[in-house]
Amino acid sequence: MGIQTLLVANRGEIALRVMRSAKARGLRTVAVYSDADRSAPHVRAADVAVRIGPTPATQSYLSIEAILDAARRTGADAVHPGYGFLSERSQFARAVTEAGLTFVGPSADVMDAMGRKDRAREIAERAGVPVVPRGEDAPFPVLVKAAAGGGGKGMRVVHRAEDLDDAIAAARREAASAFGDDTILVERYVERGRHVEVQVLADAHGHVVHLFHRDCSAQRRHQKVLEEAPAPGLSDEASRTLLESAVALSREVGYTNAGTVEFLVAGEHGREEVFFLEMNTRLQVEHPVTELAVAVGGEPLDLVDLQLGVAEGEPLPFTQDDVTIVGHAIEARVYAEDAFGGFLPQAGQASLVRWPEGPGVRVDQALEPDQTVTTAYDPMLGKVIGHGPDREAARRALVDALDRTGILGLTTNTGFLRALAASEEFRDSVVDTAWLDRNEVPAPADDPARVVAAWTDAWVARASARPGPFTSDGWRLGGEPAAMRVELDRPLSVDLAGGTVTDGDEVHQVTHHDAALHVVRLDVDDHPVTAFVNAQAGFVDVAWRGQRFLFGRRDPFSLAAAGTADGTLTAPMPGTVLAVQVAEGDEVVEGQVLGTMEAMKMELALKAPYAGVVARVGATAGEQVALGTELFHVEPHEA
Repeated sequence: MGIQTLLVANRGEIALRVMRSAKARGLRTVAVYSDADRSAPHVRAADVAVRIGPTPATQSYLSIEAILDAARRTGADAVHPGYGFLSERSQFARAVTEAGLTFVGPSADVMDAMGRKDRAREIAERAGVPVVPRGEDAPFPVLVKAAAGGGGKGMRVVHRAEDLDDAIAAARREAASAFGDDTILVERYVERGRHVEVQVLADAHGHVVHLFHRDCSAQRRHQKVLEEAPAPGLSDEASRTLLESAVALSREVGYTNAGTVEFLVAGEHGREEVFFLEMNTRLQVEHPVTELAVAVGGEPLDLVDLQLGVAEGEPLPFTQDDVTIVGHAIEARVYAEDAFGGFLPQAGQASLVRWPEGPGVRVDQALEPDQTVTTAYDPMLGKVIGHGPDREAARRALVDALDRTGILGLTTNTGFLRALAASEEFRDSVVDTAWLDRNEVPAPADDPARVVAAWTDAWVARASARPGPFTSDGWRLGGEPAAMRVELDRPLSVDLAGGTVTDGDEVHQVTHHDAALHVVRLDVDDHPVTAFVNAQAGFVDVAWRGQRFLFGRRDPFSLAAAGTADGTLTAPMPGTVLAVQVAEGDEVVEGQVLGTMEAMKMELALKAPYAGVVARVGATAGEQVALGTELFHVEPHEA
């Protein structure tokens, strides 16, 4: 009997992705969750959900004991690890199989062999796979990297011999802290190389196939940003070397299930050098581009379904000759981070979430409106994938899809992804693995978004005014409405009748098309603009071309909404608590500053509405808070 109940030892979009394929096979699904994820989408999607611990991953998603206990309690007979967390921990795979369960992935012994870069290198050499020359044989610059782990930790590029000892020492410290192993490799550093990987699939009957390659060269500090399949611009010889090497390595190590062999490709077309980097013994984040660009016998791929079939002992249902490229796909990873503000992680509550739909786009995501995002886990919120018959069609589809992605209440990197995908450099496929570290992607101008915000604010205010025989703009009866003043970081003038927005010395011509469900469509200076807009008392939140713009009102009357009649002070806009100056039980006088917060580059003092006692303090210094978060509550003195 095959798998009956599958426990997904993960969260977020990958948990949902695995469950979709599992349910299509008729399997019962089990979700696990931490306290932070109690109401998360993957919990609701599963047939059964089990709490495995508090919010910190070390006490929940990284707890082997808690996950195995959940499997026992729910009668699960198989575990899919997804990616991240425990997915490449051999001790987890070993514990799952020793508990009598099926692990959907390679064996623990294979994970041990390929999880260390030094051992993987030795296996690659035995298989005849080209490897990067070692440091003692290579000229500078060299790459110092940890033998265990990945993700850029314990990695340094060294350009001068006199800096090598310090770099090795620093890499050892970082590797020991991150992986508990300070073994270091020193190899030739290939400048301006491309990161190309090969998807492999192997069963327990000796069959190994490749599913062609992907290019993941668009990286920032060794973290992938955009990925595509197939890898563009490779010569036939380089492509053949990559594919044959990946299959040979998989055979050499006795691999089963889905895996990815990563390579570095350097040099001009027709004269490329190919070097083995490492093998990822799990499903990759970027697997959707392979599913969209590659077919088997003319039918679409489902890598998770194939993983489950292999785990159940089935032979692969196709041969290498059945695998063909049928198009191109490009994936963008949407993160909760401020890409134009130092790539700092972001947290908060998403007020509006709109993912794109339609032909040429696929979205794998787990973010919903009103969902709270914390910094406790990986910041990836979802993946937007554009696809089409060729690379340019896929790129255009991706740019269009990112234009139609609207996330408000929370800052994401969507605008950065859109700008990169639309750039000439990405269009021309000249982005190498260090390109984003050498070059800045220009931030989109905020002028169009500010015009949209001002126009929408005025339009909503006018539309919500009560009509009547004496309707007026407040100064004139029965005449054409006068221009309205709008405060969005600075004063603007909006003339709805004349179709203009005046911002300082600039006058923008505006044609209104429609506005519904927070989507506004205008022509601004004869250019079509579609944006997502959420206007609140203290700010107007806009997403245009994927980028979020938050325009604060400097109107003190608007900010007064932070205090309510019952003595509760709430955040008038999303921001960061800078200081908390009182404690519960403190006596305060009217107007006393209880704390301060920063929002929209403004520092706001939160003051007691009257004399009384601080009954509740709901904020801590340094905390990021969403609109409406209760910060303080003051009880008045009794008369």
